[in-house]
Amino acid sequence: MALPAPLHGVIPPVCTPLDRHGEVDTASLTRLVRHLLDGGVHGLFALGSTSEVAYLTDAQRGIALETVRTAAAGRVPVLAGVIDTTTPRVLDHARRAADLGADALVATAPFYTRTHPREIAAHFRHLRAAVDLPLVAYDIPLAVHTKLAPELVRELAEDGTLAGLKDSSGDDGALRRLLTALGGRTGRHRGPAPGFAVLTGSELTVDAALLAGADGVVPGLGNVDPAAYVRLYDAARAGHWERAAAEQERLVTLFSMVDAGPESEMSRSSSALGAFKAALRLLGVTQRGSTAFPQRPLSEEAVAEVARHLRTAGLLPAQQD
Repeated sequence: MALPAPLHGVIPPVCTPLDRHGEVDTASLTRLVRHLLDGGVHGLFALGSTSEVAYLTDAQRGIALETVRTAAAGRVPVLAGVIDTTTPRVLDHARRAADLGADALVATAPFYTRTHPREIAAHFRHLRAAVDLPLVAYDIPLAVHTKLAPELVRELAEDGTLAGLKDSSGDDGALRRLLTALGGRTGRHRGPAPGFAVLTGSELTVDAALLAGADGVVPGLGNVDPAAYVRLYDAARAGHWERAAAEQERLVTLFSMVDAGPESEMSRSSSALGAFKAALRLLGVTQRGSTAFPQRPLSEEAVAEVARHLRTAGLLPAQQD
């Protein structure tokens, strides 16, 4: 389907359910996509960080993307992560994603080796020229060790290389500078890059990002409670900022589930992804809560903590005495 310009709204990075053999559970993934669509999301981001893209083989990536695209059935745009270390590898993923019917591509800067901003710009321009799909830059310096400078993003937005930015840098000042450079809150789409989308990946400060002029959010927690993020977005779009803040505060509390796994036993990624997947199993959306090896699984106690957060948020019924 045609990508809206600008891309906007709630676009969750879709979790990748796994079976007991560690393969993509396509039946559970199909149910998850339906869960997200029923929640009113505006797009789907397959093969992002929350999708555990770094752990998936090329074959598994293809299965996951094809399953998401088929389940979406053209109702919303499907963005495909084409994340890898170097331009040739990313280009292989991009061509495969295009063949599988993705509506847009999402790529980081090259990583493992250090790159100069001019090399990063050449990377994005080469991808855009080689595969005729809208290209969204993914700014996640925690993973790739490179921060996309606002000046570089603006340059690539203005020349048409990039259709948007997913900002997971956590640098709210840099994001605000970019939004201001692109026309500010009231002139964002009358500025130098009118169709360029700015999407925040900071799911705990969505109301603030939307107030500053961002176009939407890519929330990992949106897998669990997509309808709440849609309510937040709708309230912000209508100028009901107190209502938006109330939804945000509820989601901040729910997000605390990501710390269910003890820090002494597992990485914060294992804990967060394990919590999202445990929540989806508890909600009956997916069959299992398994994360990709070698991530540590949540203990029964940690899963019980996730369930407590779901009950507090009204997503699971209260326990009976």
